[in-house]
Amino acid sequence: MNTGKWGVFFMKINKMDNIQKIYNNMEVNKVKANKGPIGKDEVELSEKAKDYQIGMKKLKEIPDIREDKVERIKKQIKSGTYNVKGQEIAEKILENILLDKRI
Repeated sequence: MNTGKWGVFFMKINKMDNIQKIYNNMEVNKVKANKGPIGKDEVELSEKAKDYQIGMKKLKEIPDIREDKVERIKKQIKSGTYNVKGQEIAEKILENILLDKRI
């Protein structure tokens, strides 16, 4: 019996609980006998995952810098014929924002 600040406490000691835990643990950790050949692991991808893989592969094939477009714009800048409308810039910014929200 243990007395404390809040009154009397009874302490029950039951060694059977510990023995039962050890026994259960041994049952869980037993190696089960091999019941025949083990099949090989298989993974099946959904159509959505396959589409994603195709898209990622195609995306990796696209160069980071479109050299042809860069050269064309460089020539236009040098010749003074490169003109961009502010509205076109704003539209492209909004397109990118909307695309980012979807992703």
